Amino acid sequence: MDVAAASDPEGSEPGGTDAAVVGGGPAGLSAALQLARYGRRVLVFDTGHGRSTHHQTNRNYLGFPDGIATTQLRELGVRQLARYPHVRFARHHVIGVTGDARRGFTVRAQGHAWRARTVVLATGVLDHFPHFPDWQSYVGRSMFWCIACDGYENRGRRILVVGHTDAAAGEAMQLHSLTDRIVLLTNSRTNGISSRFTGRLAAAGVPVVHDRIKGAEGADGRLSAVVTRGGERLELDALFSIQGATPETAVARDLGIRLNRHGYVEVDTEQCTSVAGVYAAGDITAPHSHQVSAAVHEGAQAASAANYFLYPPELKAP
Repeated sequence: MDVAAASDPEGSEPGGTDAAVVGGGPAGLSAALQLARYGRRVLVFDTGHGRSTHHQTNRNYLGFPDGIATTQLRELGVRQLARYPHVRFARHHVIGVTGDARRGFTVRAQGHAWRARTVVLATGVLDHFPHFPDWQSYVGRSMFWCIACDGYENRGRRILVVGHTDAAAGEAMQLHSLTDRIVLLTNSRTNGISSRFTGRLAAAGVPVVHDRIKGAEGADGRLSAVVTRGGERLELDALFSIQGATPETAVARDLGIRLNRHGYVEVDTEQCTSVAGVYAAGDITAPHSHQVSAAVHEGAQAASAANYFLYPPELKAP
């Protein structure tokens, strides 16, 4: 990655930068690209974590007939941004943002501070995957979280759905349209599946195992079985984790941005948050439709809104 890392604590240019983009996944990179093409100075904060760093191949993003690894998509995005000298990267974890649109914003990370006129939040979510030895190596290869992303490739295969809520039961029923070889494992002390969904699972012939994962069998990122604490061995080809995700909203809460009842950042159709000059894009904005295509669109929309915000009043239509 041949993009210069920002080191000036006052920003990449005297007086700060036009936009600080917090997050280097598809949403953040898309926002940075659009802002760069508007001629704006951009500082992207990217710690190299998140969903787009897993071993996953994205097959439903238009223009890639054979799919594209999300890690490769990130690399291509960084290479694309390297063509714009007014885009810089800071490999720092942002711990807080203060300020407002009138005075400007201060972004703080690991003992440093940067000034920015606008902020785009693209911090994503933290998935709650089942944990067992070497679980990370299976994520994106045979352990998934999204039927839209990976359901089609697993049609007709043995699928273990992991989760103890109606959301997990609903996902199992949706996957049942792709394969009839499904088992649901609660992986929890409690079974929160309602009687309504319990009946639907039973009618569809989907067994429910109320137990917790002790370990797993597999190699080279491919799961072959899960072993429960009760000693049951569940053979599988793919595991779909429906244990939820937590939106990474610490920075948003620091700014006093309004969140919805699910804990995600509220935005309007232009990705504007409740705080002027601050925008949000990607998985942080909604509990559903966590797609690369949606993230790229929202990043571009947030950038366009931020760019318009930065214009002086005489350039804005009444």
